[in-house]
Amino acid sequence: MAARRTSDEPAFVLHRYDWSESSLILEVFTRLHGRIAVVAKGAKRPSSNFRPILLPLQPLRIAFGGEGEIRTLKGAEWGGGHVMPTGDALLSGYYLNELLIRLLARDDPHPALFDAYGSAVQVLASEHGEALEPALRAFELLLLREIGLLPALDAQTMTLEPLAPDARYSLVPEGGLVAAGERDGRSTLSGSEWLALGDSMRDHAPFHATLQQAAHSMAGLKPQLRALLHYHCGVATLRTRQLMIDLQAL
Repeated sequence: MAARRTSDEPAFVLHRYDWSESSLILEVFTRLHGRIAVVAKGAKRPSSNFRPILLPLQPLRIAFGGEGEIRTLKGAEWGGGHVMPTGDALLSGYYLNELLIRLLARDDPHPALFDAYGSAVQVLASEHGEALEPALRAFELLLLREIGLLPALDAQTMTLEPLAPDARYSLVPEGGLVAAGERDGRSTLSGSEWLALGDSMRDHAPFHATLQQAAHSMAGLKPQLRALLHYHCGVATLRTRQLMIDLQAL
């Protein structure tokens, strides 16, 4: 039986590894097949058509074949739309890529998350620096929800008691949403903020709605999401996060 071939698949390169003197292994996030690994034979040669195409944070249309854990890349074209992010936006894009590699299983499709990632990359590539942090928080929320690691945001997780709009709540890795104690020192959001974030993720355009809502809750939201992501990634600090810290210290 001939190996199945997929063509014209929307994709982004998440990471690349040397495979031989002339070839690369790519971690690729595709819309209909999820995260997959492909070998790009000859991609490191100066004459390769792949060489200027297989870049991170660039929308691609790819063709690949094979049934094994690592498929063979047959073709790739730039999808157009924006240029490569730079500076802090570039590092932020690498951070999103690290989250996807750590938290997504291979061959597990998430079309809605793929669309959210594409929207996030467009924000990173734009010149709207004020939207950078809200875009990261929006994507983090949608990623956690998509893979089942975000609790419902309309009730306390352990008791199922509805959130009171004026009360304060913390998102705790081991226990979900819990009522905040006056002296526990945790970052908190009000019940109304959590409810609004939950509503925004159910919007017909969830990334942009969540971005707008996250912009109103940045100070309290960032440390809570960071703790939850680190908990599920099994690390104290993500590599890209540590790189950002090191660069800021120079």
